[in-house]
Amino acid sequence: MDCFSWSNGLLEINETLVIQQRGVRLYDGDDKAKLDVGVALLSTHRLIWRDVKNHECCIAMPLSQIIFFEEQAAGIGKSAKIVIHLHATPANKEPGPYQHSKYSFIKLSFKEHGQIEFHRRLTEEMTQKRWENTPASQPIPTGTGSQAGRTRAVGIVGIERKIEEKRKETDKNISEAFEDLSKLMVKAKEMVELSRSIANKIKDKQGDISEDETIRFKSYLLSMGIADPVTRETHGSGTHYHLQLAKQLGDMLQAPLEERGGMMALTEVYCLVNRARGMELLSPEDLVNACKMFESLQLPLRLRVFDSGVMVVQLQSHSEEEMIASALDSVSDKGSLTAEEFAKLLGLSVLLSKERLLLAEKVGHLCRDDSVEGLRFYPNLF
Repeated sequence: MDCFSWSNGLLEINETLVIQQRGVRLYDGDDKAKLDVGVALLSTHRLIWRDVKNHECCIAMPLSQIIFFEEQAAGIGKSAKIVIHLHATPANKEPGPYQHSKYSFIKLSFKEHGQIEFHRRLTEEMTQKRWENTPASQPIPTGTGSQAGRTRAVGIVGIERKIEEKRKETDKNISEAFEDLSKLMVKAKEMVELSRSIANKIKDKQGDISEDETIRFKSYLLSMGIADPVTRETHGSGTHYHLQLAKQLGDMLQAPLEERGGMMALTEVYCLVNRARGMELLSPEDLVNACKMFESLQLPLRLRVFDSGVMVVQLQSHSEEEMIASALDSVSDKGSLTAEEFAKLLGLSVLLSKERLLLAEKVGHLCRDDSVEGLRFYPNLF
């Protein structure tokens, strides 16, 4: 214990706190020290102990005094300990609670556990020996008046420096993250250029490429994205942007709508379009505004809003009479259908299937039975 000196408990310049643990009692060799249970603090340069009740009672020793250390397992009625073996105390050591000790080792007794992590961090510091690479400022003895003020100033300067280092490190990490994002954007543009090149080759060599190969190429292009997506950066904002976006949607959605029976819910369209656009994501508001311009641009698509508020995009050639007739035929064949059953028959979403059944009911071809089992539609015989 004679290796410890009185301390003010403040970190010195270039010193960093590594770990602290409450409920630690000090032993001078095999004997309990005359100090109460306190907090053990490990820094890059020192081992510090501070009394919990009396904060002015604080002692510290440099890590360079440690020869080696070992763990001592807990027993019945005994806490786990770390035994630290020390060099001989130098003659010019600052005063401390013990001037002389008959032991060359101390013990840290952990009353509230935490010894495993403390031992691990102590091992790291003793291996790295950071106190040799970044020496701390000279120890400043505790005093009164101007000297006490200077001690507190050093502690504040150290804290401010650590805060500034953390801020610089955070700024560096943010800058690196945005650099990675920029690189990803460059790669995305390269992929779009590649997809456009392949599309042009398909057009130029239509006769040399079989139909199966063409279909395969087009599936690759869909997964790679839209070539030259319409964005606010390239086409400005407002009406002009929505007009150009509507034209691009008209070209893109033609084939998917034909594959899905001529109608898609707006939510499905939103997912399909944004998947194809890659990094240039589209907002729901912009999608709705662009779809509203289909009719004014005389595109073969229309935005439709059902009575329930459900919004869909459908082909202009899509016949409402055919939808109603299809719903009536299916319900008549099965006797009765729910929206889920009708969706399985047609391969549509439940939402669109329900809207078709409600439309047939609206014109008087179907009637409903709304019970605890759900909504079921029957042919209207009246």
